[in-house]
Amino acid sequence: MNKQSNIYTIVYIIVMVVVVGAALAFTAMSLKDRQQANADNDKRRQILSSVNITADAADLTQEFDKYITGQVVVNAQGDSVGSDAFSIKMEQQVKVPADSRLLPLYICSIDGSTKYIIPLYGQGLWGPIWGYISLNDDASTVYGAFFDHQGETPGLGAEITKDAFRDEFRNKELFKGDRFLPIAVVKAGLAPTTGEDYVNGISGGTITSKGVGSMLDECLKPYKNYLEKLRSK
Repeated sequence: MNKQSNIYTIVYIIVMVVVVGAALAFTAMSLKDRQQANADNDKRRQILSSVNITADAADLTQEFDKYITGQVVVNAQGDSVGSDAFSIKMEQQVKVPADSRLLPLYICSIDGSTKYIIPLYGQGLWGPIWGYISLNDDASTVYGAFFDHQGETPGLGAEITKDAFRDEFRNKELFKGDRFLPIAVVKAGLAPTTGEDYVNGISGGTITSKGVGSMLDECLKPYKNYLEKLRSK
C-alpha cells in the first residue's frame, strides 16, 4: 500500500485509535479494583473523622472494623430495612423523595460509649459537598462532624473542611424538647428565630454555608423517626 495515499492515512488512524482505545480500556479495567479500594478507604477515613479518629492509610480497614461496631439501613418511618450501610450511596439517595430513601447509619463504639454516624450529601457553590455527623448515645447531641467538597473556593467555601468550622457543631442538639430541629448555618451575628441550635457560616463563603445548612436539613430530617426510637430506648 502506498504510504503517501489517503487510504493508508485513514487506515493508519483507524488502527491507532483501536489500539490506543483497547490499551486504555485494559488499563482502566486493570485499575478498577484498586480504584474502588482507594475510594472505600477514603470513605472509611471520612467516617472515622466524624468521631475524631485519625488513622494511617495502612490501618484504615482495621481501625474502621475496630470502632464501627454496627451498620443499619433505615427508612423514613424509622424501621430497619438492611444492615449494609457502607454500600448505600448518598449522592443517589438524595435524588429520591425523602419518604422513599434508604438511610444508612453507622454505630460506633468509643471507650464504651455509643455514637451514631449519619452521612450527608448536598450542593455547594461549584459542585457537590458531603460529610458525616456523629451523635452521642442520646441520639441528639453532636459529638463530631466532617465535611468535604469537590471544588469550593480555597480560603472561602473550602473552609468547611477546617477544624474551626467542624468544631462549632460539637454539643449542638437536634432535638429541642419534642421538636426535631436540624442545626442551622447562619451569618455571623445572626440567630434563627425558630429555636434550633446554629453555627456561624464561613465568612465570604455564603453560598457554600447555605449549602451546608440545606444539606443538614435535607439529610437529617428523614432520620427523625429512627432517632426518636433510639431516644426512647
